[in-house]
Amino acid sequence: MSNTTSFIAWISIFKVGWSLCFPAEDNIVINNSSSSLIVVPSNLRKQTEILDLSQNNISKIHIQDFASLQWLRSLNLSINRISNVANASFRFNRKLECLDLSRNELSNIECHFLNNITSLKYFDISFNRFLSLTLGKAFGFLKNLEYLGLGSREAIQLQKNDLKEISRNQLQEVSIGLKYLSEYELGTLLVLRTTKLHIVLPSAGTAALLNKVLHDAFTSADTLKLSNIDCSQTCDNYINVFKALGNVRISTLLLEDLTLSWLQFTSIIVPIWDTRIKNLSIINATLNSIRSSVIQHSDRVLETLIFRRIRSSAFYFNPPVYYDFFIKLKVVNLTISNSGMKFIACPEQGNHFKFIDLTDNSITSDFFFQDCKSLNLLETLILQQNELHQFYKLSTMTRYMKSLKNLDASQNQLTLDEKTNCLWTNSLKKLNLSSNRLTDLIFTCLPSNLEVLDVEKNNIYIVPQGVNNLEMLRELYLGSNKLVRLPECSNFRNLEILYVEGNSYQEPSSNFLQSCSRLTKLNAASNPFECTCDLRDFSRIKENTQVELVGWPESYQCIYPVNLRGTLLKDFYLSEVMCNPVLLMLIILGSMVVLAVVMGLTCHFLDLPWYLRMIYQWTQVKRRVMKTDLQQLHENCVYDAFVSYSEQDSGWVKEQLLPNLEERENPFRICLHERHFIPGKGIIQNIISCIEKSYKSIFILSPNFVQSEWCHYELYFAQHRVLSEQSNNLILIVLEPIPQYMIPSKYYKLKSLMAKKTYLEWPVDKSKQRLFWSTLQAAIGINITAETEETLL
Repeated sequence: MSNTTSFIAWISIFKVGWSLCFPAEDNIVINNSSSSLIVVPSNLRKQTEILDLSQNNISKIHIQDFASLQWLRSLNLSINRISNVANASFRFNRKLECLDLSRNELSNIECHFLNNITSLKYFDISFNRFLSLTLGKAFGFLKNLEYLGLGSREAIQLQKNDLKEISRNQLQEVSIGLKYLSEYELGTLLVLRTTKLHIVLPSAGTAALLNKVLHDAFTSADTLKLSNIDCSQTCDNYINVFKALGNVRISTLLLEDLTLSWLQFTSIIVPIWDTRIKNLSIINATLNSIRSSVIQHSDRVLETLIFRRIRSSAFYFNPPVYYDFFIKLKVVNLTISNSGMKFIACPEQGNHFKFIDLTDNSITSDFFFQDCKSLNLLETLILQQNELHQFYKLSTMTRYMKSLKNLDASQNQLTLDEKTNCLWTNSLKKLNLSSNRLTDLIFTCLPSNLEVLDVEKNNIYIVPQGVNNLEMLRELYLGSNKLVRLPECSNFRNLEILYVEGNSYQEPSSNFLQSCSRLTKLNAASNPFECTCDLRDFSRIKENTQVELVGWPESYQCIYPVNLRGTLLKDFYLSEVMCNPVLLMLIILGSMVVLAVVMGLTCHFLDLPWYLRMIYQWTQVKRRVMKTDLQQLHENCVYDAFVSYSEQDSGWVKEQLLPNLEERENPFRICLHERHFIPGKGIIQNIISCIEKSYKSIFILSPNFVQSEWCHYELYFAQHRVLSEQSNNLILIVLEPIPQYMIPSKYYKLKSLMAKKTYLEWPVDKSKQRLFWSTLQAAIGINITAETEETLL
């Protein structure tokens, strides 16, 4: 952890070199800071581009230490014990752009090793053991140099010739540590050609020394930063210098690390208003006493005034003196951050404030700027990281700010407990309310002309329907709330950017995509998506729309159901059939209709019903045969079957029926009237006798049958036997179809039998006749002759 912190700290101090030395996403970075190293490791990757060896115990840099690192761009060797760097140490590091050797034990500022790395853009050798700052000729070859850090922890003198080697180089920033300066030649700093100059001022010295340094400093750059202003003993030297500034070159002045009283603080700042300085920053100042004093404010307007980390070490101070001073300053852009401010008064009429930043203070909303009517020009107000609680009072605070466009009240404790009529200024366009404690009620108390609204990291569950006062809203940020469904854009017709990442909704509503016709950018990442049919349209948003999806596809994953957990939405697929019940029913019904048609056609062409009936009859006959009493059958029956037929159908009987029943391996004994009727005996008596001696009675039905009188008698007596013996011995064979209208009324019993009893149909198709004979033979069931012979044997 400490290694990472030190590495980030090193990167953050680069200033101009930040963009030059900060690692890009694809850089190969090696961080070996704070690793107790005494030498440079020999096993470094050859492809290393960023190398941090700071905060170790390395004492020397040898020629071979970095010879293999041909791709090295940034090297941090600060805070070690390096006293010597070999001249050819960086001979093979032609791509090196950033080198930090600050806070080591170097004593020779000639720096001959620079001859091999003329590509340097950032070079820092401050806080070493140099006895002078006379730069060697190698500095003259650094044509690409943009940042240079110089300085020593030893007492030094600074003369004009010391910096001449870089006098022809146009630099972006020069930082010189003169904390232990003992002598200074006037005009030395003037040889520098730099946009920004940072000087760590001498801790002790005469007024003349300080005056010469500051005189040159104020006329050598556009931006000047002065550090180490310590007035704990006396501050007269600084005050006198600032009062005598007069016409200076610089436009931006930064004062850092100040220790002084309130009177000394104001005595230094007030004279600045009478110079050409437009931008003033006071950073990290400790005030050891704050007492009332008369301050003459200049009429000149400062462009920017920044107070950051202003602290008071006094046990008692007068708050109005402290608060009123800042608000009476004539400035356009005012920043007071991280300074413990609890209150700031409403400025007087005629102020010039357009920008006020009060970040990271202790301001509450109870009295702050309430009923303040003098901030007519204010456009931006930043109240981030304070102690604001009442959202309603935040709105009333703005009602007289007629020019306010941007309000940032993020990272507070704002709440709204009930629906109320908030009094906002009509000019507000951008409102940041992120990281508060707001709920769904916030949407009932918003300014009507908002274009950008940020309510991330609150307690919002839903965006209520009917929010009709945000027609101008273009950007809405709702990330890290508790949303259970996505807001519909019908409430925000002009919405172009929507952030709803890190919420709790599982399935975006079906109307979401349709209602957000103007949406160009959407961040819906890191939500617990339930991958069902309702999510299907949303998962194809990247394919079907031009909306830019932030974090797609890696941050869009299925959470439910469990079997799909971790699946990317881009890989999630459900067919249209699975998600459309109507279509599914149509396909099922259509399939059933097609199947029915196919089965019908199959039955029609293959005569399947006929086969089914035959098989059914065969199985039924077999079942009945198994229940027959064979002993009684042998005693009563002489013939297997009596055949009744019309004389016109005798040809079929003799050519088809008899050969298939009598000429088989186990022939049936068939009773025919022409063979077995006893001469001289009455016909009816012969019919009754043959029927009673036969196990089955077979009737060959055809139109000829119903025209025969004797056939009618035979059918009558056979049916009578069935009823009296409760047997099932009738077999009906339909030789030819008999239409109902052809059956005479006296054959009502035949009609009844054909309606109740299953009959066999003679198939004309020869391929079906084999099954017909098998079914008939099974219907007769028992071979009387064979059974009788077995019994005799």
